[in-house]
Amino acid sequence: MCGFIGFTGGGDSQLDKGVLQSMTDAIAHRGPDDADYYMDGLVSLGFRRLSIIDLEGARQPLFNEDGSKALVFNGEIYNFQELREDLLQRGHIFSTKGDGETLLHGYEEYGTDLLNKLRGMFAFVIWDKEKEELFGARDFFGIKPLYYARMGEAFLFGSEIKSFLHHPMFKKELNERALEHYLSFQYSPGPETFFKNVYKLPPAHYFTYKEGKMDITRYWLPEFSAEEDKPLEYWVDEIEKVFDNSVEAHKVSDVEVGSFLSSGVDSSYVACSAHVDKTFTVGFDNGERYNETHYAQELSELIPVKNVSKVITPEEFWGNFPKIQYHMDEPLADPSAVALYFVCNTAAKHLKVVLSGEGADEIFGGYNIYKEPLEVPWYDKIPFPVRKAIGALAGLLPARRGLNFLVRRGKRLEDRFIGNAYMFTEKERRALLKNPTDAQSPARMVKPYYDMVPGKDAVTRMQFLDLNMWMVGDILLKADKMSMANSLELRVPFLDKEIMALAGRIPTKYRVNSENTKFAMRKAALRRMPEKWAGKKKLGFPVPTRVWLKEDKYYNTVKAEFESANAQHFFHTEKLLKLLEKHKEGKADNSRRIWTVYTFLVWYRQFFPEVNHGKAQ
Repeated sequence: MCGFIGFTGGGDSQLDKGVLQSMTDAIAHRGPDDADYYMDGLVSLGFRRLSIIDLEGARQPLFNEDGSKALVFNGEIYNFQELREDLLQRGHIFSTKGDGETLLHGYEEYGTDLLNKLRGMFAFVIWDKEKEELFGARDFFGIKPLYYARMGEAFLFGSEIKSFLHHPMFKKELNERALEHYLSFQYSPGPETFFKNVYKLPPAHYFTYKEGKMDITRYWLPEFSAEEDKPLEYWVDEIEKVFDNSVEAHKVSDVEVGSFLSSGVDSSYVACSAHVDKTFTVGFDNGERYNETHYAQELSELIPVKNVSKVITPEEFWGNFPKIQYHMDEPLADPSAVALYFVCNTAAKHLKVVLSGEGADEIFGGYNIYKEPLEVPWYDKIPFPVRKAIGALAGLLPARRGLNFLVRRGKRLEDRFIGNAYMFTEKERRALLKNPTDAQSPARMVKPYYDMVPGKDAVTRMQFLDLNMWMVGDILLKADKMSMANSLELRVPFLDKEIMALAGRIPTKYRVNSENTKFAMRKAALRRMPEKWAGKKKLGFPVPTRVWLKEDKYYNTVKAEFESANAQHFFHTEKLLKLLEKHKEGKADNSRRIWTVYTFLVWYRQFFPEVNHGKAQ
């Protein structure tokens, strides 16, 4: 596990080791154990290492036998030993015992076919000195990040955007189109980032870069093809078998591995299956609704395993929030990211590697919103134009129980579901912004993914969308950035391509039904734990932001930000203040919308502190 940075076409900076070192130092948190560099006048590579496998060897950049190819790599390849055996038989010579060298020789042997042979999480770039060509790839689900930037003749790539800021040819400009998208999604969707000319390589894609030309290709796609002829018990058996295999693969390490543990079934299933020595839990000091550490402690006693827990104070939450947004690289308005930061921080005091439950909801159908298409099925038999008219009328009425159903079912799935968060509609965000852009509507942003699963049922289409957008932009962004901020490797055994291959065969009725979400997976988990955990309703990570925003101290903190010069530059601040006032007075729960705007403003101060938009009025 590590972080890397590289660039080519950088003019005089290609021979300036100081530039490379400062770029690499910006991600020292990703790899505090070691640093190394490579420069040949055409390409520069920097690397920071967190030692997990082959602690003494496997330093990067790594080279092939004749030094014609160099590799920088972030992640873990869980099947590297069997790939290594095949490559040894084919005559390749290895100089380390680590997994990274498998990528280097594997690319030499198999070319791009290597990628579908891998099992793991990865972002890597290989420099071919003879061809003067770069090859880079990102893992199947987007667990590990890979950014790139085009700045004139310079091409930059790396694990975090903040490294790019130290390159002399990097021009730091805000991408206001990304802000507009973010206001709907609560994260930065798609390949664009909040920095102009900086992009994310999408999951399951690889690129080649030569003579200023970049080509990007998709190499894998999650598939859903339900097999309706098999009973529930078959799927439960298969889940147990494949999940156990994945957990064992994810435990390969030369250092101790622990596990996160919340009150939910996902992390509980991991902890009960992994046989680790320690579990880690956090909660908030705002009553039982926001502090479920007792669930984790009780289950830990049953396993049995040692549980290390921490209660986060409001002062810690708010005080660390600017630093957390700095580590994110782009604003992320998911309050649970703060909880994740603290559980990573707690675990990092004890070990270097943890297992976590990310991905189970998207793969097995865990979100409560997935039950929506199953509710009142007869209503969908009403002709859509009629439902649309009823929904439009319902939307004009004061909010009341039942009206939201009519509003949502008066819209097509592509218009009402853009993922697990929908903060501001296109109309609302344009009214909020002083300078709206040409940003696509949320429906246009998600359409390409809906188009990839034509004819599938609504639940499957929602899962597919979340696998490609919400999980990548929110869930995995915070998983990588919050763990790496604390020099901790986070592994996600649910996000294994073998588990995805199985889940894609499970009928929808065994994923989501009227009884529960993740139905078949919960039955498998029930074999390891009591119903109290296996059947527990999906809650997400409860964070008391809605409570704090009604308290004078934090209400005033946000109000000051909403009245700032930065806020007045981007937003019609009277609308922001109205959202805040209505929330404080209890007239509406605007906490998530408030948090979305507040998060952006805090992030903006971290990355653009030098920008002076004038004094607040």
